[in-house]
Amino acid sequence: MQAPRIRPWLVLLLCLILIAGAWCWREPLLERAGAYLDVGQPPQKADAILVLAGGGSGERILKAGELVRQGYAPVAFVSGPKTFYDMPECVASIPYAELHGYPAAAFRCIEHAELSTATEAEACCAALRRAGVRKFLLVTTAFHTRRATQLYRKFCPQLEFVTVSAESPLFVNRYWFRVREGRKTILEEYLKLLSTPFRL
Repeated sequence: MQAPRIRPWLVLLLCLILIAGAWCWREPLLERAGAYLDVGQPPQKADAILVLAGGGSGERILKAGELVRQGYAPVAFVSGPKTFYDMPECVASIPYAELHGYPAAAFRCIEHAELSTATEAEACCAALRRAGVRKFLLVTTAFHTRRATQLYRKFCPQLEFVTVSAESPLFVNRYWFRVREGRKTILEEYLKLLSTPFRL
């Protein structure tokens, strides 16, 4: 018995319906894509805070300063890869926090030479263990929280942590598609998320 033949006009009609549906629901779908990346939680009391590198607009270090001031932890360790003119990033970020009213004594730099979130996790977790930290708040920008949480669960299984989001000053995570910087950042983050299992 011959299989029923698919009519070309029917395929075209289904494609048009799908395209129309995607267009009508584009904003809710795009908002959910941004929201999916943010797995930040409310802060809890911890032994320390860990500020991940890469928050070039200052949102991560300032969020950590705010958490220290609110009493969630006594100190914030700042990841400091030597990518800033061969200087640790924390050489710039800690004085930036100080300019915004947070005491430099609240921060400690973790110097390392790692260039990815995965290897950064290995270096920072080792430093936290050496400092006697058992529970920490992981502070990073909202769009980066899902990938960072996955990697720290993998490379830091001995320590308990809670991920706390810092909102980017360049764009609202949920409405990333409305500005160029948001589109570039979120698309790049999805590429990194997909390539994480391969350690690319």
